[in-house]
Amino acid sequence: MTEHYDVVIIGSGAGGGTIAHRLAPSGKKILILERGDWLPREPQNWDATETFVKNRYVSKDTWFDHTGKAFQPQVHYNVGGATKFYGAALYRLRERDFGEIQHHGGISPAWPVAYDEFEPYYTQAEELYQVHGARGEDPTEPPSSGPYPFPPVSHEPRIQKLFDDMTAIGLHPFHSPSGIMLNEANPAYSPCIRSATCDGFACLLHAKSDAEVIAVRPAVEHANVTLVRNAEVRRLETDDSGNTVTSVVADVEGVEQRFSGDVVVVSAGAANSAKLLLQSANDRHPNGLANGSDHVGRHYMFHNSRAFLAISIERNDTRFQKTLGVNDYYFGDESFAFPMGNVQMVGKSSAPMYRGEKPIAKLAPLFALEEVAEHAVDFWLSAEDLPDPDNRVTLGNHGDIVLTYTPNNRQPLDELYSRVKHNLGHLGMHPHHLVPRDLYMKNDIPVAGCAHQAGTVRFGDDPATSVLDRDCRTHEVDNLYVVDTSFFPSIGAVNPALTAMANALRVGDHLLARLA
Repeated sequence: MTEHYDVVIIGSGAGGGTIAHRLAPSGKKILILERGDWLPREPQNWDATETFVKNRYVSKDTWFDHTGKAFQPQVHYNVGGATKFYGAALYRLRERDFGEIQHHGGISPAWPVAYDEFEPYYTQAEELYQVHGARGEDPTEPPSSGPYPFPPVSHEPRIQKLFDDMTAIGLHPFHSPSGIMLNEANPAYSPCIRSATCDGFACLLHAKSDAEVIAVRPAVEHANVTLVRNAEVRRLETDDSGNTVTSVVADVEGVEQRFSGDVVVVSAGAANSAKLLLQSANDRHPNGLANGSDHVGRHYMFHNSRAFLAISIERNDTRFQKTLGVNDYYFGDESFAFPMGNVQMVGKSSAPMYRGEKPIAKLAPLFALEEVAEHAVDFWLSAEDLPDPDNRVTLGNHGDIVLTYTPNNRQPLDELYSRVKHNLGHLGMHPHHLVPRDLYMKNDIPVAGCAHQAGTVRFGDDPATSVLDRDCRTHEVDNLYVVDTSFFPSIGAVNPALTAMANALRVGDHLLARLA
């Protein structure tokens, strides 16, 4: 007999975990289905070789590109989803990102809702995820209804010097908004110890504001919330009309089980959410569930990104490096009128990370790997890729994900890189010793590096050009919602996690009203 719930949530990351947290106090019967398990707490969490070279925690999935070439996507299946390994850079989209913007490579479309509707939920998400930051430093900062809930994370000496040097040449660096449980005023009681093993690592101390620690664990303390782990949802079944999901069919540790809910919320990540809808095709939805528009799986985005390390003239002994950002070029400058994007730091690199990287060998005649690590300052550049209907997720012959992606709007990333490179000599760096980084930190992130995946189940007011309405309910199936980053009609140029969290709170309030 199928067990029935008020709400079934598929996925426990930034979207699914957060909406579970919002719904948990309601008393409604809630089920969270998570494909993975609790991430093991073990010394290897902080082992760079295990994490970056051996891919200890990366999914064993095989995806295919449009040529049929197999690759291993850099995705993680565990309670908390992708947030277990993210850098916890929790940015708001800029206010202008919600409107139509002309880019060098085309148009970034307007969202069906304006920034004003998201603002209170951004504030709530910053409070929930304990974001540290400072208002007023970033010239592109959107309006906010209050200060950050926690003070900015201080810069360590080498990054403070970088901050000062950037300011001296006319830039406006700011303290990056960081979701970490750090108490610098009372370090003896601080869960976070500013470890170098944060960005790209799982936090052994549970001191990173990830969805498991912040949202799922508190949610399952409520007796009305059930978490089922190792549950891969295979398909969604509907009634004869095709208007209501009646059954969620999952493989739970190798055994098929069925669950039902008055409301079903999908939050499996942009690629897997699209896959689930496509493989749930039926007579009423022959092209995939809720896919009468033929937009499910289309408009895949994941940012034009470039990560590299610069060699500092002086040693860089920074441990927690991800404290500085620059948005002076976000919307362009005098010599390039189009948006470029965001500059931020990434986690401090170390010699073990380089051993899996071929580009680092170019420095071998000049520096030992340990010396590179001692002097490395690590940058991440993020520019907007534009929604293209031909960049899409489809299913292969055996139901595997086929990811077709052709880069677009690349010139802004090159423009941004040239400006950073030009400035390095003024920032205490060797401008001719720039080394690209591998995996999700590789120079020109490959299609496998899908940490910022978005856009495959976009929301909008027109059912002919979108899959979801402005409440993230599918236009065609009354009780089906999608709340991960697949709802994005455009991606902006900053990390998408906080927007997913804010939206999950927004949709959560809608569901509370619906279920009342």
